[in-house]
Amino acid sequence: MKFIDLLHHFSHQLDQERAQAAGRGLDAPIQATRGRRLSTAGTLHLYAFDVPRGVALSEDIPVTVIPPSSQQEPTEGFIVGRDDTSILIQTFDAFGQQVESATIVPDTTAFYDHAARRLSGMAAKADTYTLGPAERLVPWLAPGGQGADQRPQSAAATSVFSTIWNEDRAARRTALIAQIIELVRANKRLLLISPTHRASDDILTALARAMRAAGLSFKSLLCRYEMPLQPELAGIAVHELGFEAQMHQFYARSRADKAALRRKYERFRELTPLLAYKAEKQRDLDEVKLLEWRLLTQLSELQGKIKEVNGTLAEYESIPIWKRLAMQATGKNVQSLGEYRTIYEQQVQGLLGELETAKHRIEELTPEAAIPKDLRPEYAELKDEITKLGGTKQIRELLAAEEGTNRQAFIQNKRVVATTAARVVSDPLFNRVRFDVLIAEEAPFIQAPFLLACAGLVRERIVLSGNTNDIAKAGAWEGDRYSLSVKR
Repeated sequence: MKFIDLLHHFSHQLDQERAQAAGRGLDAPIQATRGRRLSTAGTLHLYAFDVPRGVALSEDIPVTVIPPSSQQEPTEGFIVGRDDTSILIQTFDAFGQQVESATIVPDTTAFYDHAARRLSGMAAKADTYTLGPAERLVPWLAPGGQGADQRPQSAAATSVFSTIWNEDRAARRTALIAQIIELVRANKRLLLISPTHRASDDILTALARAMRAAGLSFKSLLCRYEMPLQPELAGIAVHELGFEAQMHQFYARSRADKAALRRKYERFRELTPLLAYKAEKQRDLDEVKLLEWRLLTQLSELQGKIKEVNGTLAEYESIPIWKRLAMQATGKNVQSLGEYRTIYEQQVQGLLGELETAKHRIEELTPEAAIPKDLRPEYAELKDEITKLGGTKQIRELLAAEEGTNRQAFIQNKRVVATTAARVVSDPLFNRVRFDVLIAEEAPFIQAPFLLACAGLVRERIVLSGNTNDIAKAGAWEGDRYSLSVKR
């Protein structure tokens, strides 16, 4: 069987399951009691509800939670954990810390329909996917496959497809984590899938501890796509690795940075005209001071001339006759020197009036031109920062831009994304995101259609990990019939 044929086969099988879901009672409302909110991350909330024993609810099935009060709106979510008597639901809205009772309406039909369309879309648009690595799964997942006894051993030696089979769970997990760390150091983007959310929490915790021991910054490298079921495991704050918590923290920090930038920009706009006004007044002050200097220079010259005239008149009678005659020849006699002195004194009075006016003007301009000592360094710092950011125009565009939480861009910056295979199939975000390597932990327990859909998202390599004895035990890779539940 070819890969495209296998996609069509599982898509048709999922369509059959969707048609039979209502008749099997998979979408029947369930009365739940004792609801309690366990944690909150950003806009997501984790609730636990008690349900009747034996209720058939599988993980990753979307549900609608209807509170008992008509004043509260129903909220959407999906199941992330379950046992015989309780279920864990991740919701998109909160409806209180405690809920006495609620009606939970599963939408298994929509889940099957979305999964079927995902596989049929892969088959119809195969050129938009890199299906080379995924084709290596055909011998394992095709109906009537040869199974574990005749698995392709040569694939383990290639860079496209490899397996980590070991009956010892601890040994194979150690080998798997070592390989993941090696891929992370090679700057590969990994999609780490598990059969259940608890298993995803466990492998992520073990991986975080190993990365911490290896000196790697696991908080920036690892991402748990859903809310972890427990806030802390084995000394690791798993809630800090949640995708929503990381994205909420990032955008909160981004909004804080943007608010700080807005304050700086507004302060810069406030200081710019103020300092421009101060600079203009400083230029006026400099001109008046220059005029004062010129007036003082002229006054000093006139006072020198008056002093010279007074000295000449005081000594005129004792000046030799030949000098007096020479002075008279140039128009300097007692009468003319007195007239010169009068003219000089009048000019001095005029200059003194101008100096008084200049002095008053200087007194007016000095406080207007004065800049507080801490204002200029502040402005210089703001100007340097704005220049580094591209100028005021660039900052205006940045502040005017709408801030949207781009989930796709955020998840593409994460090195390792951990989730369940069913969640990858049901969430539209993963239809637009591509990875370098697919790591399937406990692969025999991952349903074949989901494993196939995840494999279509990787470009370079697929790694399967598990126990070959579990392939027949779980029955998840049996191609003749598909079921949401697997034997564990």
